[in-house]
Amino acid sequence: MTDRVCISNPAKVCDAVSAIFQARYPGIELEALDHAFTTFGELYAGWLPGYFGCDTWYHDAQHSLDCALAMARLLDGHDRSVAADQRLGPRRAILGVVIALFHDAGYIRHAGDAAANGAEFTLTHVKRSAEFLKHYLPQIGYAAEAGLASRVVHFTGYEIALERIEVSHPHDRMMGFLLGTADVLAQTADRCYLEKCRDYLYREFEFCGLAGEHREGGPTPVYRSVGDLLTRTPDYNHKLWEERLDGYFGGAHHYLEAHFDGRNPYRESVIANLARIGAMIEGGSFDGLRLRPHVVGASELRAILTRGQRPARATGKAAARGPRQTPSRAKAA
Repeated sequence: MTDRVCISNPAKVCDAVSAIFQARYPGIELEALDHAFTTFGELYAGWLPGYFGCDTWYHDAQHSLDCALAMARLLDGHDRSVAADQRLGPRRAILGVVIALFHDAGYIRHAGDAAANGAEFTLTHVKRSAEFLKHYLPQIGYAAEAGLASRVVHFTGYEIALERIEVSHPHDRMMGFLLGTADVLAQTADRCYLEKCRDYLYREFEFCGLAGEHREGGPTPVYRSVGDLLTRTPDYNHKLWEERLDGYFGGAHHYLEAHFDGRNPYRESVIANLARIGAMIEGGSFDGLRLRPHVVGASELRAILTRGQRPARATGKAAARGPRQTPSRAKAA
């Protein structure tokens, strides 16, 4: 978004988030954050025992890292903007970024899953992410917040209606609003958002039955073709803003203006993307979608981590959360 952070590299994003939090919360302890980014790298690369690594295309490692960075920026803008008693503070800030980091962990297949691709979990991935967070957070000193996190993560999905998510404290609910906002903006403000919808999102929807031909026992397909998905993208985005970003989330995206000293580059990019697709729809052709997005899946992330430094903590007392046996395909995922 700013061309300052390499959002495909967990270490670079961790450094950026740490810098934001050190400036906002002097003296903040960042060990839990460091552990989370290391674990994220292991999980998505297929190095975490019991997990296959990331094999989805749209919901890849880069999206979750982008979401975590957007969440940190929103948290900073929020706590800059409100009275002292309304600030979320350092512990909730770290918790919020950790939830953002693992909000799509449910797409990662693990030992015992029968699915051929993580996209098959599209309709249940948030629940699976919640389970991962419940197992993981006690390992970094957040056992007391594990149950809360398993509910807050649902602000990123549709498996539970927003008004039915059981989060009562106003600070925790605001954390959910910021999280849901970060997830939407990290996707729709992406420079390659439209190409990713064409090349990757439709493919994931085919795996879970939301696109293409109807399958017996499956959900009713929402999209008939890639062209149908692209044509409906503006209406989908306008609905997101009306019902979620400016609706239930109360315009929490405005906190980015405090972080960026008056600008909101995420909103600017969304507007540009919608203008671009709108012009193509009006012109009757999607030939203008010429960017070449890059998937950061398991093998790509392993290469990134190996070029820097492989996480030293692949096993040990703070390592795996979840299935303990190593699946036979983990190295080749």
